[in-house]
Amino acid sequence: ASYGPNPICKGCLSCSKDNGCIRCQHKLFFFLRREGMRQYGECLHSCPSGYYGLRTPDMNRCSRCRIENCDSCFSRDFCTKCKTGFYSHRGRCFRGCPPGFAALEELMECVEGCEVGQWSEWGTCSRNNKTCGFKWGLETRTRQIVKKPAKDTIPCPTIAESRRCKMAMRHCPGGKHSRRPTKTKDKKKKKKNLMERAQKQHSIFLATDKTSQ
Repeated sequence: ASYGPNPICKGCLSCSKDNGCIRCQHKLFFFLRREGMRQYGECLHSCPSGYYGLRTPDMNRCSRCRIENCDSCFSRDFCTKCKTGFYSHRGRCFRGCPPGFAALEELMECVEGCEVGQWSEWGTCSRNNKTCGFKWGLETRTRQIVKKPAKDTIPCPTIAESRRCKMAMRHCPGGKHSRRPTKTKDKKKKKKNLMERAQKQHSIFLATDKTSQ
């Protein structure tokens, strides 16, 4: 190096006291480090976090990754490792995996998840396998697993769900509830008979009273 054995000139072909390395040895990468208002060149075997090595006939350089939240990258537009808390997916970094993909926590990657079909229509409202005899019941809908996940450790979304519903028929035809109207009629008839009997007895009492006078 043109600036002697100074540590800042390690790996340099040419070096400046103020600016550090200007040119690097053939296999090393030139990296321009910034510290406050000052910047100086370094020659490194591998580029630091957030940079990737770009080899050119002129000189190998460390170029900044242009992908948001990327810690290390293979090229300008392909991230190989995301920053803490972000998942890697197809060279990009995400807080959460896109639809159809599941998070693999141990590698912080998005892999193909469990793919499910569309929900079916809601089924018949029932309770205890009956569609009448109760005011409220449950109705259910389902969906099928179209594609299983790449790894068995990745769970599939729910494929069945139920909700509360009001039954169309509160009383079952011919059931015990259907006899209630008959009981009501019997009560009305019985009450009417009692009224008629009371009126008859009252009439007899009045006639007897007149005779005695």
